[in-house]
Amino acid sequence: MKARPFIKWVGGKRQLLPELVARMPKEFGTYHEPFVGGGALFFEVRPKMAVLSDVNVRLVRTYRGVRDNVNEVIRLLKTYPHDKPFFLRMREQDIDAGTDAEVAAWFIYLNKTCFNGLYRVNKKGGFNVPFGDFKNPTICDEDNLRACSEALQTTRIVCGDFSGVLLRASPGDFVYMDSPYVPLSATSSFTSYTEKGFGPDDQKLLRDVAVKLKQRSAHVLLSNSSAGMVRELYKDFVVEEVMAKRSVNCQGAGRGNIAELLIH
Repeated sequence: MKARPFIKWVGGKRQLLPELVARMPKEFGTYHEPFVGGGALFFEVRPKMAVLSDVNVRLVRTYRGVRDNVNEVIRLLKTYPHDKPFFLRMREQDIDAGTDAEVAAWFIYLNKTCFNGLYRVNKKGGFNVPFGDFKNPTICDEDNLRACSEALQTTRIVCGDFSGVLLRASPGDFVYMDSPYVPLSATSSFTSYTEKGFGPDDQKLLRDVAVKLKQRSAHVLLSNSSAGMVRELYKDFVVEEVMAKRSVNCQGAGRGNIAELLIH
């Protein structure tokens, strides 16, 4: 079975995979993805050597749990009911003290049962997304979890800021950076994947990291919104516009097909 993302992620790239793959180099060394999210591109191309990373500790531990102890993740998920009182108890759980497998089961369960599959935390790091309105969500997709575990076996999984890719990437490597997007409006920003968020200064630092990677002769591909700030930041790059369907916005006018940018 071909692995596919085992979690839903805001701004996930499954629908843009043909566009992304078309802009990848035919040959490269190590694959790097410092904003791993759902990992759609990683699971699509299954690189021989890869480093996946993210600043979200729980997300990183979830990937490690699936890679290293998928049997326990599956066992736990099979015991978790689709039930609002149980969901609320899970949401309040001090999961950070658990094992990687326990964190993975917690993360996947909340992801599959919360509103819109959104991962959002408050300033204290507490998960604060409400219960979703799904009738019968697939909480435990055992076959896909096992396929993902297999795909991750030779992959290094790192917790850290995206700038850490500068310590790891070598000439000829491929780096895909799908950061939180620059919001198009005040109601379209969902950057609270960690308690620190992701603001304009982070976007500028991201551009600087991309410049340094290109100077190192690494292959770089980024995705972001079509906001004017993004176009200005990357005016010295190749910037191409593609259309993507997005559904996470508190205003109906902000949903549907919108322009996004692929930068290389």
